[in-house]
Amino acid sequence: MEKGKVLIIDDEDDFGFLLNEFFSAKGYTVFVAKTIAQGLEILKRENPQFIFLDNILPDGHGWSKTDFILLNYPESSLNLISAMEVPLTSSSSFRILYKPYIKDELDKIFI
Repeated sequence: MEKGKVLIIDDEDDFGFLLNEFFSAKGYTVFVAKTIAQGLEILKRENPQFIFLDNILPDGHGWSKTDFILLNYPESSLNLISAMEVPLTSSSSFRILYKPYIKDELDKIFI
């Protein structure tokens, strides 16, 4: 039984594979995009419950799309992912997860 849909927008093959394996094992349907453009197409078509958005992508800065996603897909849970330290935010609209320790964080959220 499908628990829901997860969209991963990240151009790192290994990272996309690992998140796909993690969520698939928990019963989610997973979509992986390697560019912002691909991710937005899947977002529009699939309307996932969870979105994991990397910042540095081949076609631009993924995080520049946070306002668009929050406004147009308010029912989705937006999670920003980064391998770099980022400024803290007071936004309760999204969560920031850090590579490479993301699995420990996901285990706490998706039990």
